[in-house]
Amino acid sequence: MYGEQTSKKRTLVSGCRECGHFDTQLLYFTCSSLSIDDRRLYMISDRDGHPNVWMRDLHTGDERMITANTGGILKSYVYFAGVQDKGLGKASVCLDPHRDIIYFIQDDKICKAEPDGKITVLNIVPDHRMTAFTHVSDDGKLLCVPMTDGRCLDFDPDTEGSGLDKRPVYDIDGRVQEENLSSYLCVYDTATGERLYEKRVPKCWITHVQFNPVNPDIIMFNHEWSSFDCGIRRIWLYNHATDEVTRVRTEGEDTLGDTCGYPRRAADWVCHEMWSDDGNFIIYHGGYADGPAMVGRYELSTHRYWEIALPEEYNAYGHFTMDHNQILCCDGYFKFTDEQKPVRENSTDNGPDPHKKDGEYISRVVPDWDKGKLEWIPLCKHKSDWLGQDAHPHPIYSHRGDKIYFNARTDKDVEVFCVEV
Repeated sequence: MYGEQTSKKRTLVSGCRECGHFDTQLLYFTCSSLSIDDRRLYMISDRDGHPNVWMRDLHTGDERMITANTGGILKSYVYFAGVQDKGLGKASVCLDPHRDIIYFIQDDKICKAEPDGKITVLNIVPDHRMTAFTHVSDDGKLLCVPMTDGRCLDFDPDTEGSGLDKRPVYDIDGRVQEENLSSYLCVYDTATGERLYEKRVPKCWITHVQFNPVNPDIIMFNHEWSSFDCGIRRIWLYNHATDEVTRVRTEGEDTLGDTCGYPRRAADWVCHEMWSDDGNFIIYHGGYADGPAMVGRYELSTHRYWEIALPEEYNAYGHFTMDHNQILCCDGYFKFTDEQKPVRENSTDNGPDPHKKDGEYISRVVPDWDKGKLEWIPLCKHKSDWLGQDAHPHPIYSHRGDKIYFNARTDKDVEVFCVEV
């Protein structure tokens, strides 16, 4: 009944199943997985026995392997069970969509792969550091590689790991605080590979970095899995021109008065920040302490906040991303009135978020920030089981805004689908 209320059907775009079982996923949603003309889709797939980056021509169906990894998965956030200093950094892969250049970490090498197939080693990851999700500036000139003192993930996943992803049983951010570990914003010249600067951030575990689309001197970064004050510790900005680090979300009343009804508090949970194309807005989502889920927006030039509380029954974990016109899409939260969700296993991949990982729909979400309203338009069921990072749908818009691409595991394999908007 409820599936029939969605107007679209998902379409498989990650290839046929003739070569057996394998997992294929989009690149992480902090970058696009599509060339700027929406013709080429870049994915990570283990179809040859090891994770590698593949390109699929969406017009012809032709596919080509970009990287040549034979060493498995590199240990990093969020791939805790990977191999130390060996393999492809699945979290490291990012795309420059304007130039069809892929950046990635292989073993201890920071690399780029160009459209003609040439792979260049740009630089080397220093010893005793852990890497995470990288990002390339919009002009293609700078690559930011977040690193953290390796002690943060100094454990044996087989004996000291928990859950499907074998994350450490200890509080990672707690260790970072107690042992005074640091993270580093390492920025490289994409042409020469020269490390242009390294900004040390003490007592911080950085896993997400994103250049401001208009001003690459400004980098947004996070404190991952904050062990305290998550509502105000998650999102930060670093301005290289002034060497200033500033907090984005602070405690206080909603700028829009009673529209939201919940003040910003340190005890809130905040996550998955991303820039608008004009570089002036940051959107994020999360949940209020002892309250409902919410989605928020921050304006860089005025320091204003808009936050919209979701209905209490919208308690399914999800991600918000947006198109070039700041229309949102989401892989969780939404449900039809009186809908009974299937009971899903949620014992693995549980982070500090307070919400269940049982969202079912890919939705287009049209915000009216000034009125504090969201129009939810469910497009299709993604049907993912959410078990493990790779099975999170992580939806992204095409550059034209006419399709949404997402991951899903509905049987044994993670696959990439799209739905028309």
